[in-house]
Parts: sequence; structure tokens; C-alpha cells
Amino acid sequence: MQIIEKPWGKEEVIEINDKYMVKKLTMWKDHRCSIQYHNLKRETIYVLSGQLRIYYGPTKEKLDSRIFYPGESITLIPGVVHRMEGVEDSVYLESSTPEMEDVVRLVDDYNRKTT
Repeated sequence: MQIIEKPWGKEEVIEINDKYMVKKLTMWKDHRCSIQYHNLKRETIYVLSGQLRIYYGPTKEKLDSRIFYPGESITLIPGVVHRMEGVEDSVYLESSTPEMEDVVRLVDDYNRKTT
């Protein structure tokens, strides 16, 4: 299993092949990933533990948000702008199409490259 340390937590790649990808992600409380979208990648987020706020919408200026609890999920289609934020330390699964590098960052709290 590949573990990728992130400034907001970590990603554990459980499976990646030419048809799908499954990752287990940890998001620390009060941390959040970049505001981003994907050109090709479609992903479903399923919360295992904690409380995860997910922002989503058509542009970075027009994002709705909702807190997701264990057992709740959301599917994000290509082009939907989104961000995950830990209300509590949270663990969630991401099941998606396999385009691992398909990330367009718009805003990032950790000074990583944005578009």
C-alpha cells in the first residue's frame, strides 16, 4: 500500500488500476485540502469517522458546504470545484476513476502550486 503524506493529513492508496482507484484519507481537524477540480476524474467520498465539511459548486466563488458524518457520501463529477475540511479528525474513503494526477488547484493553504 502506498502512503502519501500531505500537509493536511495523509492518503493511503489501497488500489489503483486502469479502471478505478480507492484511497483511504485522513484529514486532521482544522485542516483542509486545496480548492480544486478535476477534468476527467469522478470521485465518491464516503466518510468512515469524524466530521468532514465538503465545499462544492460551479466555481471557487460559488461554493455550498455541508458537514458529512460517518456513513454519508457524495459523488463529485468532473468540473465540480470542491474542498474537504476536517471539522474533527476524519477518515474517509475516496473511490474514483484512476486519473491520479488530474488535479487543478485553485487555492491552497500550504503554498502548493495553483493554477
